[in-house]
Amino acid sequence: MWTAIILSALAMTAIVALRYLAASGVFALVTNRVRPGYHARLGQQIRREIGWSLASAAIYGIPAGVIAWGWQEHGWTRIYIDWNAYPLWYLPIAPLLYLFAHDSWFYWTHRLMHRPRWFRVVHAVHHASRPPTAWAAMSFHPWEALTGAVVIPVLVFAIPIHVTMLGLVLLIMTVMGVTNHMGWEMFPRRLVHSRLGEWLITASHHQRHHEEYKCNYGLYFRFWDRVCGTDRGLSPNA
Repeated sequence: MWTAIILSALAMTAIVALRYLAASGVFALVTNRVRPGYHARLGQQIRREIGWSLASAAIYGIPAGVIAWGWQEHGWTRIYIDWNAYPLWYLPIAPLLYLFAHDSWFYWTHRLMHRPRWFRVVHAVHHASRPPTAWAAMSFHPWEALTGAVVIPVLVFAIPIHVTMLGLVLLIMTVMGVTNHMGWEMFPRRLVHSRLGEWLITASHHQRHHEEYKCNYGLYFRFWDRVCGTDRGLSPNA
């Protein structure tokens, strides 16, 4: 049993690490084409970002691997495979619930980590990326990585979700985590400045957080920033 659990944890860590390297690598290449010179003189910073991110991959991967083993062997979690287990209208609802719950947890823990003592101990690693790059998406101190790593493992025990919809959640997490740190806005202005865009976080919104620190704390949505008065709009530099 323990061998199977360890192998599952190692496999999931490898998957998280490879997913990070692939996604960040692709968008870093795009950045080099669209913004030539953006990464100039950032080699040491990027190497540091990759190092912290690979450490974070283990922190994310180990609990995910244990839970994946428990789901397959003992039916842990509320992840389901049968399309008829819940009404079809529920399929898109579950990802929205996951993303909103994750966004809410992220907003409040993120604000906490900007308190001076927490910032110095935990969050300064992430903000050492000046300017942020596509490689900074998982560049966290281990304690910060742990606050992010617990979210999906907790949610799969609480909220039913089809395995394909869980894959969609993980895809959105990966893409938004990377693209929000690229330092430039890849999405069209007509989307970013639309009514929908006023509630979604993209690079130009998160870039302002990295510039001013005490604003724009959200991850996917601008809901909590707007409710709490911490939304300062988009960065003119992204």
